Amino acid sequence: MMNFDFENSLNAPNSEPKAKTVTEISNEIKRFVEGNFNHVLVRGEIFGAKRADSGHWYLSLKDENAVLSAVCWRGVAGNLKVKIEDGLEVIATGKITTFAGKSSYQLVIESLDPAGQGALLKLLEERKQQFIKEGLFDAAHKKPIPFLPETIGVVSSASGAVIRDIIHRIRDRFPSHIVLWPTPVQGEGAAEKVAAAIRGFNELTKESTVKRPDVIIVARGGGSLEDLWPFNEEVVIRAVYDSKIPIISAVGHETDTMLIDYAADKRAPTPTGAAEFAVPVRDELISTVNILDNRMRSSIRRCLEEYKNRVEGLARGIPNLSQILNESTQKLDYRWERLQIALKNLLATKQNALALAEIKPVYINTLVERYTERLESLSCRLEGVSVDSVLKRGFAWVKGKNNQTIYSAKEAEKETGLTVRFADGEVTIDKDTKSAKKSSNPQGSLFDF
Repeated sequence: MMNFDFENSLNAPNSEPKAKTVTEISNEIKRFVEGNFNHVLVRGEIFGAKRADSGHWYLSLKDENAVLSAVCWRGVAGNLKVKIEDGLEVIATGKITTFAGKSSYQLVIESLDPAGQGALLKLLEERKQQFIKEGLFDAAHKKPIPFLPETIGVVSSASGAVIRDIIHRIRDRFPSHIVLWPTPVQGEGAAEKVAAAIRGFNELTKESTVKRPDVIIVARGGGSLEDLWPFNEEVVIRAVYDSKIPIISAVGHETDTMLIDYAADKRAPTPTGAAEFAVPVRDELISTVNILDNRMRSSIRRCLEEYKNRVEGLARGIPNLSQILNESTQKLDYRWERLQIALKNLLATKQNALALAEIKPVYINTLVERYTERLESLSCRLEGVSVDSVLKRGFAWVKGKNNQTIYSAKEAEKETGLTVRFADGEVTIDKDTKSAKKSSNPQGSLFDF
């Protein structure tokens, strides 16, 4: 620390006042101020805040009686918990320094926290809306809580009533293996350690010495909004959202609602309530199983009795087996007797047919003569209408060049050549050469071209 005593310095014997430059005075004041105010916490209301093109923030903090200029460098402003805006009451942490260019002093802000219930609630609502937009609270992302977890992980303080209440409640309902990851639940660094515990549980594997839990309870007792604030921090919310293990949140009392409650897969009103959500009541399960067992046994008995009655009813409707066999034997005897009679009749029929075969040649000869006469009659009729018979009666058969039959003079005029068939041969006529060529018997041309 440096002390200034300008009056004694001026009145010192045998000394004359030494003039100092403005820079020297400014530097001494700067060293004095920074040496005495290198770490301060200042509470005030932000006003006149503006962001320069460089990314730095320039603002003032005020209360009822005074105003303090402040600056927040770009690298710090991006990591602040609170968004800089006019009208927000905050607690600023930093150091006081001077600005020689204007003979003024200012607070260099290193961190910013909300001050007062109103500021915290405003910040809480802003974060809530931000996380809603990102989908961190979506119901579709919620994971079901296992019905009967073998291992339950607890993130909470190792001391205090919370962990004892959880252990006691779980042992009363359904004794299960509990793994505690002790963390601070309020104060500086609590949020980061809670988030690290959640991630640590998720990173456990089958080869780990500590068994990976089937469900995680994040718990804390009641307190003020400031005390519960770590469970509103972004690092905790994102750790809960990224967790592959289902998480039950139990922070504060039933009326307290933190942002972790929206991100968790299940929200319990109290730590004891979280234990009740984690495991069922063993005695109730045993009672339910016994009831279901009795109902199943009764159902099986009724079913067996019903089938027994049906079998007995069917048995009564079945006739005597020996009687069925006797009736079948009787039918067989009857059919054998009929078969023998049928064979005798067949044999007699065949013998009669053989006897009649002696007069069969006469009958056959008569049929042959009859059909021969009919065949000769049909042959004569066919001969009378044959082509040769028609030609012999003085007709001719005229065909075209492609050997098609010509039926009229008009068709004959279109042909370049004709063939005329007579009873004794064919004559070919070529219209281009106007010549006729006889195929067999000599005969004059029928056509003159």
